[in-house]
Amino acid sequence: MWFRRMAIEQESPEEYGYEAIRYNLSESAFSDRAFSGLGVSLDRLLLSYGHHRGRPDLREEVASDYAGLDADQILITNGAAEALFVVAATLLRPKDAVVVLHPNYPSNYEVPRSLGCEVNLLALRFEDRYELDLDLLDRLVTPRTKLVSLTYPHNPTGALIEDGALARAVDLVESRDSLLVVDETYRDLSLGRQLPTAASLSPRAVSVSTLSKAYGLPGIRIGWIAVQDRSLLDSFLATKEQIDICNSILDEAVACHVLARREDYLAPARRIAREHLATVAEWMERERDLEWVPPQGGAVAFPRIRGDVPADVSEFYRILRDRHQTFVGPGHWFEQDDRSFRIGYGWPRLEDLKEGLEKVSLALAEARRAPRTRSD
Repeated sequence: MWFRRMAIEQESPEEYGYEAIRYNLSESAFSDRAFSGLGVSLDRLLLSYGHHRGRPDLREEVASDYAGLDADQILITNGAAEALFVVAATLLRPKDAVVVLHPNYPSNYEVPRSLGCEVNLLALRFEDRYELDLDLLDRLVTPRTKLVSLTYPHNPTGALIEDGALARAVDLVESRDSLLVVDETYRDLSLGRQLPTAASLSPRAVSVSTLSKAYGLPGIRIGWIAVQDRSLLDSFLATKEQIDICNSILDEAVACHVLARREDYLAPARRIAREHLATVAEWMERERDLEWVPPQGGAVAFPRIRGDVPADVSEFYRILRDRHQTFVGPGHWFEQDDRSFRIGYGWPRLEDLKEGLEKVSLALAEARRAPRTRSD
């Protein structure tokens, strides 16, 4: 097993320095919340080891979102990142084949690669409006495929699929004796209909989610795995115990408090998502150098510079960052051409979002005038 640092982490705002960024449009979450605003008291909390599976009342809160599942079919993890790692490290061996939706959060394909697996990318294409190609999925899943990995609502595009498409994907993995893992991080931020949870549809499906994005709580590092198969959950637990035994009981206490009041957090987040997305849509109507597929969920969009626009793309990012102190997520974070970039519209305040979008327009215009040979 080996790992390399991912560009999305090497070039992240926290690595670059938040103090150097005025308009941060790169985040894929909602604004970080202050602990003081949560209304939770931890004064009497005993700082002991926690339940290895996660505290029971927290697992009950999570399970309430999964039809037919109970607390014993939930494993609390150190964020969705650990959940995805645990699933891959438990299920995969060198030379196993996996199918991963692409583009995606890089851990979904980097971890299988590090395990020596054959990673087959299930490509979403702008030209197809980022719609899932079920025929391609059917061709990619072979007798060697141990795992199919999907993410919906999708990061970085905000795309969504129909319920029927998810059901067909479940049927496919069941017929091939494979497993389906669905990263449902943005499910609570669907802007219209909400997909059913994958784990509720089949014992061959695994759901992963987190409090980091929709709830604006990345600092408490709480995610989870949901699965019907209790023996499989025990295997996930065995892997997790090798990493960190249990989660921080401080984090779990905060998470339990928040999930017991989930609509108090989610209702404003959905309202902000719609309002901010409308702002992005209005800007895109005016910005003739860009094209996009409007997102259907989450807090991100993935516009791209039109192919006929003679922009110096590297200059665009340099000007945007250094001259305008504005940060977006470049395409190479997701193994895509840098003419595409991710805009996180949930994290900034509305006024900062508007200013940041105008800075993107300015940088595009300036990069369009920049000499193609410029290297400074």
